[in-house]
Formats: sequence, C-alpha cells, structure tokens
Amino acid sequence: MAQIFQNQKHTIITILLFTLVIQPQYSHQFSKKLSPKSLGLKKQKLTHLHFYYHDIRTTSPPHVVQVVGAATTNTSKTGFGGVSVLDGPLTVGPELTSKTVGRAQGMTASADLNDFGFLFIINYIFTDGKYNGSTLSVLGRNQVLLSVREMPIVGGTGVFRFARGYVLTNTRFFNVSSGDGAFEYNVYVLHY
Repeated sequence: MAQIFQNQKHTIITILLFTLVIQPQYSHQFSKKLSPKSLGLKKQKLTHLHFYYHDIRTTSPPHVVQVVGAATTNTSKTGFGGVSVLDGPLTVGPELTSKTVGRAQGMTASADLNDFGFLFIINYIFTDGKYNGSTLSVLGRNQVLLSVREMPIVGGTGVFRFARGYVLTNTRFFNVSSGDGAFEYNVYVLHY
C-alpha cells in the first residue's frame, strides 16, 4: 500500500511540475497607466453651448410624462415622490419652431419635501453639425424656482468623450396651468 501511494505521489508531482512549465504566463492586472495620446486625446478644449429645452406636456405625444407617484405625491406641496421621464427638443432659439439641434432625454424626480427641488438625470443628444451623434450627461439638483440653476456635467460621448463641466439654466417661459415651459441652457464643457 505504501508503495502504491509513493508511485502516485511521484506521478502527481510530475504532472504539477509539467503543467507549471507548459502553462502560458498570463499577466492578470486590475489597472494600468495609459498615455492620453494612446487614446487620441490631445489638449483639452472648453466649449460653450447655448440652446433651449422645451418641456411641453400639452402635445400629443407629450414631451414629459409622470410615470411614478407616491401615495402622498398629489397632496405634497412640492409633488414629492413624483418621477417623470422626458424627451423634448433642444433648439437654437426660445421658440419651439426654431431650428432643432438635439433632444433632451432622461428623468426628473421631485426629491425635496419643502422646495421645488428635483433630481435631474438628463442626456443631451445632439443631432446637428459637428456635434451630431455626441451626447452630454447631466446629473444634479434642479431648484426650479431659482432664477439661475447650476448642475454638473458628469460625462459625454463622441466629441464630448471624457467631458466634464457645468450647465446654467433659467426659465424663459412657464405656464402654471398646463405645465409647458421653455428653459435656456448655457453649457460650459471641458473635453478633448
């Protein structure tokens, strides 16, 4: 019995050594430093974009639709808990009929019990000129009753890959009874 065990022991050791010798050596690493030039990145640019977003609820189909409401949303003074999705045009002028340069798509959630403060998760999808096919993503707090609101740019795609910056928005028009509105945006974005 001891002799059989001894032979198996030698066989196992031989197999282990053989597999270590012939096994390819892979480098498993979690991260590595890259040269910005290897990704085609050059000097950063600062771009200023100016456009208008139209939040129209009275069209068919509407640009904004409430999809969720808590039990207390309709009785809350701020609509707390209400979540809406949106897909509205971005235009060069404050009129809905002015040239369209993109769309705003995303969602808002009433996230403040005391003020009209919304969680704002929006992608600006550009469809015109050199920005066609590029996007910017904004995630922040939108206090709609302030004359000017600031929200951060958290990323982008296409021309705006590796984007960061901020947006300033103000209300150009708002109809309290219908909920329709037009909002001016000044966007300051750093990108490569």
